[in-house]
Amino acid sequence: MSLEVINRHSEAVFEFLWCPVCGHEVFSHIPFEGVFCENCNTQVELQEAREDRGYEDAVLACFDTHTTWNLHVDEKLRRDLPDGSARVKIFGAPGAYEVDWWSPEPGEDWEPVERGEFDDVEEPSAVSHLA
Repeated sequence: MSLEVINRHSEAVFEFLWCPVCGHEVFSHIPFEGVFCENCNTQVELQEAREDRGYEDAVLACFDTHTTWNLHVDEKLRRDLPDGSARVKIFGAPGAYEVDWWSPEPGEDWEPVERGEFDDVEEPSAVSHLA
């Protein structure tokens, strides 16, 4: 049995999701291209999970840094994914989603950026100039 890609932009799932590379929560759906984090351009693809444990939704969100912008330049604002990709399994229903697991499992070698983790850090290019 193979996993099927969900060919839709699920607003409810994306309201819950955040980018594990930069911590931002806003994604852009580009028809026929995919879904990307608006802040760092990390791509995310949704797949149906094999088991749902009785929840309304059971989704795998697969993140890929192949398209990520300035990953090597903004190390303080982005955290690379192990081997360039990671997956998170989400259970629940709109307004009540929860993370079941991450793959690879977070640990000493890797931790996903938490939602809003870098919000208080100023972008290097956003330096104010005094007149």
